[in-house]
Amino acid sequence: MVVTQLNLKFRFQNKKLRGFSCEVIRCPHGVLPETFFTMTCQVLVPILLSALGMMMAGLVMNNVQHWPVFQEVKDLLTLVPPLVGLKGNLEMTLASRLSTAANTGQIDNPQEKHRLISSNLALVQVQATVVGLLAAVAALLLGAVSRKELDLAPVELLCASSVVTAFIAALALGLLMVCIVIGARKFGVNPDNIATPIAASLGDLITLSILALVSSFFYKNRDSRYLIPLVCVGFMALIPLWVLIAKQSPPILEILKFGWFPIILAMVISSVGGLILSNTVSKPQYKGMAIFTPIICGVGGNLVAIQTSRISTYLHIRSTPGVLPLGMKKFCPNPCSTFCTSEINSISARVLLSLVVPGHLIFFYIICMVEGQSVTDSKSFVVLYLLAGLIQVTILLYLAEVMVRLTWHQALDPDNHCIPYLTGLGDLLGTGLLALCFLVDWLLWSQVDLDYLPELTTGPP
Repeated sequence: MVVTQLNLKFRFQNKKLRGFSCEVIRCPHGVLPETFFTMTCQVLVPILLSALGMMMAGLVMNNVQHWPVFQEVKDLLTLVPPLVGLKGNLEMTLASRLSTAANTGQIDNPQEKHRLISSNLALVQVQATVVGLLAAVAALLLGAVSRKELDLAPVELLCASSVVTAFIAALALGLLMVCIVIGARKFGVNPDNIATPIAASLGDLITLSILALVSSFFYKNRDSRYLIPLVCVGFMALIPLWVLIAKQSPPILEILKFGWFPIILAMVISSVGGLILSNTVSKPQYKGMAIFTPIICGVGGNLVAIQTSRISTYLHIRSTPGVLPLGMKKFCPNPCSTFCTSEINSISARVLLSLVVPGHLIFFYIICMVEGQSVTDSKSFVVLYLLAGLIQVTILLYLAEVMVRLTWHQALDPDNHCIPYLTGLGDLLGTGLLALCFLVDWLLWSQVDLDYLPELTTGPP
């Protein structure tokens, strides 16, 4: 599909036409050039919707952390960031691949579209099943390192809960991504701007809800000897079927063979963030940690996934794998060129960075309205929280520029190799910086209380 835009400008003097100019903008793949305003309009609504979904996920997490299964099986909290991070490893990567396919015209052919969609969905199911199992093992090992003892009692429950959660969430979100990309293509909206935020908007909430319900079900039926092993074996037995479907597409087969390292490494990185969460969430000085973790991690991963998807599409349209365009020859560009030039990827970086502070302020206000005294409302914490969000997103956007260039230079697809790393780093940076915010705020207020105490003891009765 070719989109042509005709801009006419007429010059009048004393109500008489004195001349006109004509500009024709022609895009062979159906996506018109975007301005700062149009980009902001397309990104803003999905980002706000995604943040509402992440806020709901934070509220759900704040409640389910007190459920018996989460109280007894502590490693379930360690499992939360890698499982929630699967939306970055799988669904957001899927959305980026489909967006690139849409913008380059690959899904205009009905037969090609059917083959591309079915093979991509099958690939995601294979990845979700395997990575879900590995995430449970990683949570168990990290918990053992933290406690300095290995508890094998919850192994079956952890594995079954993780595999079932990953499978169901991947299927639901994968189908949703397909519908969004196809719909955006029909309405002339760039799917790079909306697909990944919508994946994030429901990803956290769906994954956390499924994990809580599934793990509680297995916990209540833990005396049934064969239930949990049969569930694990049943889901693993479906892998050959998904592999057969995925093999229809040679590029997907290539990912199936060689695309595991980014996903597994990103899962390990997210698991470290999960270890930070499980060791802080129950301590009084980190009150509210469970609510804010999905938000700060989700916002960072969401924004960097949009930028990565856009740069990847830019390279697919204007270059060939292994060859960087003239303006992107440097592997480590100057940070100023990432945020301060008139180039389209720099404009999108500024748009995304400009959304961080107002977005977090809105989310913070809503959370305080809903939760009241269960979250801190000190001004020092708000400043620290906003600063942490800015630092996280700035680092991620710059790393996106660097990693996409390096990946493209190696003739690898950034859609498959960059988003998992960056969303995993987003989870780790977000959880670590958030914990630091709570700790610094607690230390500041503790010092204020200590300074105020002598005045009370020496003052008049």
